[in-house]
Amino acid sequence: MSGDGQKMRAAEGAARVPDVVVITGMSGSGRTQALHAFEDMGYFCIDNLPPRLLLQLAEIVGINTGIGRHLAVTCDLRSQGLFDEFADSVTQLREHEISCSVVFLDTSDEVLMRRYDENRRRHPLAGPGESVAHAIARERSQLAVVRDAADLVIDTSRLRTHDLRTRLRRAFSELTDQQLMEVSVFSFGFKHGMPVEADLMIDVRFLPNPFYDPVMRTLTGKDKLVADFVMGNPVTEKFMDAWERLLDVAMPGYVAEGKSHLSVAVGCTGGQHRSVAIAEATAAYLEKSGYHVSLSHRDLALANVRTS
Repeated sequence: MSGDGQKMRAAEGAARVPDVVVITGMSGSGRTQALHAFEDMGYFCIDNLPPRLLLQLAEIVGINTGIGRHLAVTCDLRSQGLFDEFADSVTQLREHEISCSVVFLDTSDEVLMRRYDENRRRHPLAGPGESVAHAIARERSQLAVVRDAADLVIDTSRLRTHDLRTRLRRAFSELTDQQLMEVSVFSFGFKHGMPVEADLMIDVRFLPNPFYDPVMRTLTGKDKLVADFVMGNPVTEKFMDAWERLLDVAMPGYVAEGKSHLSVAVGCTGGQHRSVAIAEATAAYLEKSGYHVSLSHRDLALANVRTS
């Protein structure tokens, strides 16, 4: 996606994303997982908030100050009194020009009963001697008016967690799917140890090594002389073409899986020349492709680097 396209996508997102999102629904339908998705999107998140505190919390967080912050909360609205309280709170938010959307998570009775059985948990509404099935039916009846009033209803019966997160991201994020995944690109030296945190790692020790040139020995891959030597080599040119094609296939797959953070490690012998230059080029390529990238060089401080 081009830079102009990304800006247009972000502007469209900002226009449609509400200031406050309230997550409610059937017990066991995934409210906690949904709140985690909003946390990853940068929302200020509160679990199980009494509806009457919505406006107060929005003002404390600074939702209506124009700083672009958003709030997501879960609310238990199973009693009619709480729903009436919530309706009044939504009206108050709108009177203060704070937009609000209600997300209702629903799940079939069959799936809910299986989840309670597998987790060996008691339904929160179940009274002494009451069956799970009866408690689910009573909760569904109590929440019918809430479901009808919701802005978005998501049936999680057959949704995996990352599918739920994807649905919510696409509905409530200002960012593109690529920008929502934090990508950490870093160089390292194999002689200083393998990076256990890497999701994707490439070994570039097969490239010609600037270390053996006395002029470049105490420079790094961030220096133009070294970068030109590494990147201008015909072997590197072939490698970068293949590496970028691999990234073009792998990165969208990680995004589709709902991965919130990805570490890409580039290694050479000492983490000073080749890996640094390739990591710099990799980060630039991913940024150009629309990903949110941070770049670091793990072992550069350990290198024999010339100081001016």
